[in-house]
Amino acid sequence: MEKQLHETILYPDVSFPYIMYTHSVHESIPKGRGFNDLHWHEELQITLVTKGKLVIQVNGIDHELDTGQAILINKGVLHVTTQLSHHGQYVSFNFPEKLLAFYADSAMEKNYVLPYTNSSLLSLVIKGDAEWQIQILQMLWDMKQKFDMKKSWGWEYEVSIKTAQLWFILISNISLSSEEAPKYVKIQQERLQLMLSFIHQNYFNNITLQEIADIAHLSVSECTRSFKRTIHMTPYDYLIKYRIKKSSELLTSTQYTITEIAHRAGFNHVNHFIQSFKKHYNKTPKEFRKFRNDFMIKE
Repeated sequence: MEKQLHETILYPDVSFPYIMYTHSVHESIPKGRGFNDLHWHEELQITLVTKGKLVIQVNGIDHELDTGQAILINKGVLHVTTQLSHHGQYVSFNFPEKLLAFYADSAMEKNYVLPYTNSSLLSLVIKGDAEWQIQILQMLWDMKQKFDMKKSWGWEYEVSIKTAQLWFILISNISLSSEEAPKYVKIQQERLQLMLSFIHQNYFNNITLQEIADIAHLSVSECTRSFKRTIHMTPYDYLIKYRIKKSSELLTSTQYTITEIAHRAGFNHVNHFIQSFKKHYNKTPKEFRKFRNDFMIKE
């Protein structure tokens, strides 16, 4: 089954839909969408850098964060961590907006949750420049500790109270832009998600730019503009990059020949595959496979 852009989060406890992921370049604990993996989900996300530096791209905009800085990412927004220092680490808290609403159709939901989660607010970087930001960062460190410790009686309440408190501090200090951008931003976002999902599901076929554009009911030129504006590359470059990513997975996890892998990843000509791969990894597929295998043995 191909990876979808949409992530369905698997909570350790369904009756308490709240999760903290710990990510490094090599792994995610618990297993989830990790480093360099473009995705979106229905939940709100707050990411805290616990070691090193990272670059996180939210709807095509790069944000650089240092140790101890954080970012809130709104629901339904495409994001990916593109850079992380070698021994870097970050944690992501994911929870549904209903946690902040206390119950459906509440005054809290109507006045303090939906106006923000349904707005054009894509993300908010919390660097610690103001007193309220320092307060939020401290709360995130406290929450990380709560998740790392053995769960004691009432921990769900403590985490929920802290999250609601954090949210309240946050919305008390930001102002929503009143312009009519949100609808346009959301439509743009949805179209891009459709086109990216189409690529992820059909990369091994001969797909054309026209087909990618048709999925989102756009002209070819508007489709290209949308990609360049949001993920800073053309649809064709993204397709090649994705094919190379899939081929690198096949190189390390299967015994297929280089020619077989080229075809399975959607390349018609093995030479084109080898050239594209080398440009991306500075190694031929054969060198990459040998390097990864040697590395695994050392590990």
